[in-house]
Amino acid sequence: MADLKYYDIILKPVITEKSMSGMADKRYTFLVHPDATKTQVKEAVEKMFEGTKVERVNTMNLDGKKKRRGMTVGRTAKRKKAIVQLTAESKEIEIFTGL
Repeated sequence: MADLKYYDIILKPVITEKSMSGMADKRYTFLVHPDATKTQVKEAVEKMFEGTKVERVNTMNLDGKKKRRGMTVGRTAKRKKAIVQLTAESKEIEIFTGL
């Protein structure tokens, strides 16, 4: 396993209707590195976004979808998604404000 730094863990936020409705409860969704653990995701969120305190992290592995082009069959890349729940006294994450 590669040595992952905190800035390598979080790849990008997930902007969907379901993830946006969870923001009222301070629940944020990110795509993360496939080798990242829950502990690493928690540390990365707390270091990248000042004033945040993570209560818990739920992760899920997403398999690649089957795609075809003519007779050739392949798969898209696998992904890992993390849902981060912040504590009640924690600050909001700024990248999501105004969306």
